[in-house]
Amino acid sequence: MKKNLITIVIAAVLVVIFALLLFTFQVRQSEVAVLTTFGKPAANNIEDPNLYFKWPWPIQQVYRFDKRVQIFEDKFSENLTADGTMLLTSVYVGWRISDAKEFFPKFAGGSVAVAQQQLEQMLRSAKAAVIGTNNLSDFVNSDPAQLKLEAMETEIKTRVQNELASHNYGISIEFLGFKKLGLPEAVTQTVFERMKAERNKYISEAQNEGAKQATIITSTAERQAAEVIANANAAATRIEGEGVAEAAQTLSVFQQNPELAIFLLKLDALKSSMNQKSTLFFDETKPPFDIFRNLPTNPSTK
Repeated sequence: MKKNLITIVIAAVLVVIFALLLFTFQVRQSEVAVLTTFGKPAANNIEDPNLYFKWPWPIQQVYRFDKRVQIFEDKFSENLTADGTMLLTSVYVGWRISDAKEFFPKFAGGSVAVAQQQLEQMLRSAKAAVIGTNNLSDFVNSDPAQLKLEAMETEIKTRVQNELASHNYGISIEFLGFKKLGLPEAVTQTVFERMKAERNKYISEAQNEGAKQATIITSTAERQAAEVIANANAAATRIEGEGVAEAAQTLSVFQQNPELAIFLLKLDALKSSMNQKSTLFFDETKPPFDIFRNLPTNPSTK
């Protein structure tokens, strides 16, 4: 009796497991699922992670896809620029499945490899079109402001995204950028010579501008120096004239009373020497201190 009970329990468990496998399916966090009924997809994608009910095959069937970003790099290929230079480029792309029910019928049961091949062809065409409208200097330039890589990446991404949308592939481009830039060996030397000539041109322009500025600065300095000297000479002439005029006035005083004039000059000299409190040690035989000679004796000291 016990053996029969165990057998029944095991059979019941197996039936439950088998039923779950037939009538349910699970969607993980990183997945998006499409549920088809007799080969036709349901109205909406199933993106929320959970356990879902379904009818067993062939009534319904589940297709699961990775909804994370897929990254790939196209081949290092040659394209001609607008100025006739052959340029080697490689682009990296990040894409993901944005609409699984549109994606899986287009690419052999939802094959990511087939979708990537189709995307690479679109990318190659868009890249060639964009590179063909830009010069080599837009890719390689000594002046960062002249580079247009970011604008070209945006244009390539827009072209590919528009083509994907027009065919309803259910794919969206998340990011795109140039990974490698190169030149064929046959044109490398020519490009280097062109770049060298451009740099020499910039150097020549910088030297000419420097010489021009130096000439302006030298001319300005010489003019200012001439003005300063002229002003100084004028001031010296004026001071000299004032001195001559004052000397002429003093000479007339000297002529009227020479002894009085000499005495007054000696007093001015003594006044200048005693502007501050000081103790003087002097030789009364030397002017202007000789005025202290033959002074009357103070009676109080006798």
